[in-house]
Amino acid sequence: MPKLKTNRAANKRFSMTGTGKLKRNKAGKQHILTKKSRKLKRDLRKPETVDSANIKAAKKMLPYA
Repeated sequence: MPKLKTNRAANKRFSMTGTGKLKRNKAGKQHILTKKSRKLKRDLRKPETVDSANIKAAKKMLPYA
């Protein structure tokens, strides 16, 4: 059985928590920040877990995580 390749894009975007969940950063904090409220920008800083609908696909891209 050959080694499995890790999807490098997914490897940079997701990290595994201690309980086995996948952690990701929220989208929308790169540009056009002037019209976004201070509260929204502050909320976008906090990491979030990957949705249950996408966990199977994300874990398949990270075979050794």
